[in-house]
Amino acid sequence: MKSRKKSIEKNRSKNNSRRSFLKLSAAAAVLVGISEKGQAFTIKGSPVKTNVLRPPGAVPEEIFPSKCIRCGRCVEVCPYKAIRPLDIRSGIYAGTPLIFVKEVPCYLCMKCVEVCPTGTLRPISQEETRMGLAVIDKHACITWNQELALCRTCYNVCPFKEKAIKLNELRPVVIDEYCTGCGLCVHGCQITQQNGKKAINIEPIYAYRPVKW
Repeated sequence: MKSRKKSIEKNRSKNNSRRSFLKLSAAAAVLVGISEKGQAFTIKGSPVKTNVLRPPGAVPEEIFPSKCIRCGRCVEVCPYKAIRPLDIRSGIYAGTPLIFVKEVPCYLCMKCVEVCPTGTLRPISQEETRMGLAVIDKHACITWNQELALCRTCYNVCPFKEKAIKLNELRPVVIDEYCTGCGLCVHGCQITQQNGKKAINIEPIYAYRPVKW
C-alpha cells in the first residue's frame, strides 16, 4: 500500500514538473521570438524597420501587438496582396500585419482601415497616412551623384508628386510633411545597394511615437 502511495506521489511530482516546464517554455516563446530571417528579438524588439512597415492608420508600435487581434481582415481585403501576417516564429508579433514595400508597396486603397474591427488601423484618408518617411540616400541616388543622370522614377510613381516629392534642378526632394510612406518610390527605385537598401527608403519614424493616453 505504501509503495503504491509513493508511486502516485512520484507521478504527481513528474506531472507538476512537466506542467511547469511547459509553462516556462510557452513564456519563453512569447518573450523571445524569431524573425522571418531567423534573427532573434526580445519582447521590446519590433519587426518594423526600414522598408518594413505597418499598414496605413496603424497605432504606435508600443501598443500595436496588444491591440491587434490577428483577425487577418486587412490581409484578406488588400487587393494588391501587399499586407502579410508574420508567422509563429515572430513571437508576440505573430499574426500581426506588415508591408514589405521593396516587394509590394502600399497603393493607398485604404480598404484595410475600413475593415479593422479594433481600431488598430485607424480610419484615416490617403493624405493623412503616415506609414513612414521617404529618405533619399544622395550617395546612392544617381540623379544626385552623377551630373548627367536624369532618373526621376521616384518622382514619377509618387501618388502625391509636386506635393510629397518635388524636383529641384531635376533632382528629387522629399517634402516631409506630405510624404505618406507608401513605399511606391522604394519599389520603383532601380538602385539596390550592397546592404539591400534602395537609393530611397522608407523609415518608420512614426511607428515609435509615444502613446497618448
